[in-house]
Amino acid sequence: MENITSLSDKRREKQINYERSILKDLTLTQLKTKAYECFGVFMHSGKFDYSAIEDGCIDFSIEAYLLGASYSRFGFFGETMQTVNHRSRREEKLLVDQLFDYMLIWGNPGENDFKNESIYYACEFLIHLWWSEGFEKGEKRLKLRLH
Repeated sequence: MENITSLSDKRREKQINYERSILKDLTLTQLKTKAYECFGVFMHSGKFDYSAIEDGCIDFSIEAYLLGASYSRFGFFGETMQTVNHRSRREEKLLVDQLFDYMLIWGNPGENDFKNESIYYACEFLIHLWWSEGFEKGEKRLKLRLH
């Protein structure tokens, strides 16, 4: 007898395989370097737990990278990066807000609104940077038919 699989199981399996293949281009040193570029000032302030912040940045960077790669098919079919970014704005904003909340929980910066605003802009920059990187890599893979 044959096993019956549903369409959602097949879609999930295909998505997992795509994510594995797209993540092969990404290295841990790239992730750590970009996290340090964005949050190095805050990491050395003494109020942040360096390893927790780095781990959180890596996790959210991977999510943003995969989000950009999943939206790259629209760029492959002729849309500009700005149009596609506008399309994924809600998911990207959600990632930024989650990373910002993570930073506030682990960093405990206090009541300084200026510092909180700069942390938010750093979160926004990091997420958009990795979204763009994932978009470009995904589009390149589609053009080379490596999907």
